Amino acid sequence: MPTVHFTDTAGTVRDIEGNVGDSVMETAVRNGVPGIVAECGGSLSCATCHVFVRDDDFAALPPMEDMEDEMLYGTAVDREDNSRLSCQLRLHEGQELHVTTPETQV
Repeated sequence: MPTVHFTDTAGTVRDIEGNVGDSVMETAVRNGVPGIVAECGGSLSCATCHVFVRDDDFAALPPMEDMEDEMLYGTAVDREDNSRLSCQLRLHEGQELHVTTPETQV
């Protein structure tokens, strides 16, 4: 089972087991993780599921599509090199992913 380690801006870590094939955003919303607003429900139209992926996990992720790249320019907190939209990150078997939520999403 995949595990996502969500860290908020205060440093609190929540370890959540997810389902294979679900997105990081779906996992967060289903488990009440603060810091993920997900206004559009994962349709890639709002950028309110912005996360910062830990550098050592980032390289293992699939490449970012053009639309996600464009949406990241509209985030409430400036994007960084390790920014991704959690709705675009699908979980796979045995995966451990560490993400940090920004200070705000809106």
